[in-house]
Amino acid sequence: MDRKSQLEAWLKQVLSAQSFTLTTASADASFRRYFRVHLPDGTLIAMDAPPPQEDCRPFVRIARVLLDAGLNVPKIIAEDVEQGFLLLSDLGDTTYLSQLNQDNASKLYGDATDALIKMQLASKPEVLPPYDEVLLTREMNLFPDWYIQRHLGVALEAKQDAALRAVFGLLNKNILAQGQVYVHRDYHSRNLMICDANPGVLDFQDAVYGAITYDLVSLLKDAYIRWDEELIIDWAVRYWEKARKAGLPVPQDFGEFYRDFEWMGAQRHIKVLGIFARLYHRDGKAGYLKDMPLVMDYLRKVCERYVELRPMLRLLNELENAKAVS
Repeated sequence: MDRKSQLEAWLKQVLSAQSFTLTTASADASFRRYFRVHLPDGTLIAMDAPPPQEDCRPFVRIARVLLDAGLNVPKIIAEDVEQGFLLLSDLGDTTYLSQLNQDNASKLYGDATDALIKMQLASKPEVLPPYDEVLLTREMNLFPDWYIQRHLGVALEAKQDAALRAVFGLLNKNILAQGQVYVHRDYHSRNLMICDANPGVLDFQDAVYGAITYDLVSLLKDAYIRWDEELIIDWAVRYWEKARKAGLPVPQDFGEFYRDFEWMGAQRHIKVLGIFARLYHRDGKAGYLKDMPLVMDYLRKVCERYVELRPMLRLLNELENAKAVS
C-alpha cells in the first residue's frame, strides 16, 4: 500500500467514516507532504511524515509549546507518530509571500514581530535543543560541501579553507554571545499565513533555543522577497523597541543590535546557499536555484560592511572568478 492509501485508511478511522476528499496542500523542502482534507463542514490538514526519513514527534511537542505561548499554530486533532501521520487544524492557504506588497508590508510584519515577541517571552532553557556551536557550524559546513564543491565544482585551497573557518569562528562567537530565546528557525513569508489571528505559523518542527536575532533576520532578509534596506532597518528598529520594552535580552543600543542581526544573517545566508544547492543536486528540486542570487546579495553586502568579514568577501570573489574561468 502506498503512503497516500495508508493515510486515507488512517483518516477513515480517525474521522469515523465521515466522507472526505484529499487535495495536495503543499510539499516542503523535506520528505513531508501536506494534504487538505475536505469534509462536509470544513477542512483540516493531514501531514504525511514518512518514517524513517521524518520524525513528527518534534512537531507535536513544539506545537504544544507554541500554543501555550499564545501563537496561532495548527492544533493537533489526531496523531499516529509511528506511521508518521498527523491531523491538524487548517490555517488556510494564503501565505504572506502571496500577499505582501508595499502597502500592507508594515502591518503584516508588525503582526509577525508581535507574534515573535510572544514566542520569545515564553522562552525557557532546556525545553528546546540548544542552537549551539556544533549545530551552527554544521549548518555553515553545507556551504563548502554543497555550494562550493558540488554546485560550483571548486576545491578550496588550504588558505581559502582556513579563511572560511576563521569567519565561521567569528560568526559563532558573536551569535553565541547574543540573548538566547526560542527560535522558530524558518520564520519567513512562506511559513506565515494570513488568517483571522494573524499570522498563522507553520513549519516550526526544527525550533531550538538560540540567538534572539535569528528569526527576525529570517523574516526581514527573506530568501523569497526583497525589500529596500531602509525598510528592513525601519522594521528592525520597530521590533527592537518592542522587544526592549517587553524586557527581552536585546542590546540597549540599536547599532549593536543591528550588527548582531546582520552577523546572524550572514550565518543563515551561508547555510541557505548550501541548503539550496543540496536541494538541487541531491533532491532534484531546481526551484530554489532562482532564489540563490538574492541570498548571495545579502551575504556580500554584510561582508562588505564589516571589516572582520572581508575575508569572506574575498573568498566569494575568488569563487566567482573561478566559476567564470571554468
